[in-house]
Amino acid sequence: MIGLRDLEGRWHLTRKITDRRAGLSGLLDGVSVWRPDNDGLIQHETGVLRYGDAPPMQASRVYLWRAEAGALVVLFEDGRPFHRLGPGAAHDTHLCAPDTYVVTYDFADWPVWDQTWEVTGPHKDLRLHSRFRPA
Repeated sequence: MIGLRDLEGRWHLTRKITDRRAGLSGLLDGVSVWRPDNDGLIQHETGVLRYGDAPPMQASRVYLWRAEAGALVVLFEDGRPFHRLGPGAAHDTHLCAPDTYVVTYDFADWPVWDQTWEVTGPHKDLRLHSRFRPA
């Protein structure tokens, strides 16, 4: 399992979005930077999102990463829990009623790695596949 120190730095990010319900696809091309904060790492993603026929738009997200009892804990920017990895598990589920978000991480080709979200709910049927590689 990777640790916080493994993530620290700048990563090129490519995210493919498949919206099965709407029949749309998208691609985000950008960077994700993990830098130390007082309690672990702060992750800041930025990039250009092309989605369906819409004009390209700027996208940005911030997450907090923490190490707790052998696990990596991911929080939203405001400190609310999002998901956790390990020990020994590279997947988790986040419930955001009425939607369910299931994430799987794949570190087999480290330092290139993947994160895949399957999102389902009454109005959602999405797959978001992100690939990170050192920048």
